[in-house]
Amino acid sequence: MKAPSFWGSKNLVSTCLLPASVIYLLGRKIHCSIIKPVKLSVPVICVGNLTVGGAGKTPVALHIGEILKKKNIKAYFISRGYGGKEPGPLLVNCEKHSAKDVGDEPLLLAQILPTIISKNRLSAAKLAIEQGAEAIIMDDGFQNPCLVQDLSLIVVDRRLSFGNERTLPAGPLREKVSQGLKRANAVVIINPANFMPTALPKIPFLLARSKPKDSMLALKGKKIIAFCGIAAPQKFYYMLSNAGAEIIEKISFPDHYYYKKKDLESLHVKALEQNATLVTTSKDAARLTKDFSQNIKDIAVAEMNLVFDNEKKLEELIETALNAKKI
Repeated sequence: MKAPSFWGSKNLVSTCLLPASVIYLLGRKIHCSIIKPVKLSVPVICVGNLTVGGAGKTPVALHIGEILKKKNIKAYFISRGYGGKEPGPLLVNCEKHSAKDVGDEPLLLAQILPTIISKNRLSAAKLAIEQGAEAIIMDDGFQNPCLVQDLSLIVVDRRLSFGNERTLPAGPLREKVSQGLKRANAVVIINPANFMPTALPKIPFLLARSKPKDSMLALKGKKIIAFCGIAAPQKFYYMLSNAGAEIIEKISFPDHYYYKKKDLESLHVKALEQNATLVTTSKDAARLTKDFSQNIKDIAVAEMNLVFDNEKKLEELIETALNAKKI
């Protein structure tokens, strides 16, 4: 689904939905009160956010995964596997599984570290530990109460921030900003500029910026047709423009959209007619690789790295979490 336009401001539609938001918050409070978080024998690092989709959690999780790899710590990602049909717990195999099986994000995570998907995060964590995990990185799950989190990071994209700062369904928030920030150990602000949250807790703020990989730099000056099925397509288009690409058409599909053969055929026709290159995101590419191998060979994948302004502070937070469990 695409985010409703009324989530951007405190308008009439949003205001009419406030009673439903109260019910949502009450349901969440009851749900959390009846679940006792389990403390695992290994550190749990959670990368989450306060809004529905689009904040940049997965790139931050991947960055942390790379840090743990360099430390020679056997870490596992665990994920709900959103968009996949497998309930889990299941170890993701990039050769065997498709995005329809396990979701698109786990396929990206599994390229860095072993990744287990499960609708039940505790089951995923237990399987990871059985397989020798020394640390667990939970991609999303900040609002999931089943595990004690040794390090909780909230990711915020300054271009999206918190929308109208109302909770679902009146706004994009999963919980109130003030409550979420109280539970976090740090906030990661992507592409910060002048953005800061409205409620400032006494926790570290880590600033990170998107940096194009070499594959992106090759798009400079090229005519492209950009297409994607992600929660915040405007971020993708902005990124391409910033890299110097000439976007002649933008085509947005619903978030986590599974492409059909006719979609790709139509896109290829457009590209031929306009003598342009098709460009998509790495998440979209993960949803194409298994079913449309012949259709994607001419599609460029725009990839980014995250560069932290204070990488040392992030590593200190991770080290503290690891030392708490004596890794």
